[in-house]
Amino acid sequence: MQVSHVRPLPGPQPPVQPKRPAAGGPRFGDVLARTLEEVRFSQHAAERLRARGIQLGPDEARRLAAGVERAAAKGARDSLILLGDLAFIVSVKNRTVVTAVDGPRLREGVFTNIDSAVLV
Repeated sequence: MQVSHVRPLPGPQPPVQPKRPAAGGPRFGDVLARTLEEVRFSQHAAERLRARGIQLGPDEARRLAAGVERAAAKGARDSLILLGDLAFIVSVKNRTVVTAVDGPRLREGVFTNIDSAVLV
């Protein structure tokens, strides 16, 4: 049997040199730390925030991320993060807010499909 569409492998290639960040550019560790701190919002959660006029400032975003970190440290999967009069259901593994609930709706007081709650 003859195979005509097989090409020989190229000869040895020079090693790939790692790219170094430009002078003054961000370091990998800094970028990784910032990425780990970030919490994403699902489309559903973003729509809820918009519809309810909820805006998170830098302090609230930092506290939310800290709550997710605390939940992750305890092995949580789906957590209720209570931040003042706001509640967020978060997929801890994906660091993604699934939905958001504000004051009037928070008073209903029933949250399902969670395995933990964090007060921040």
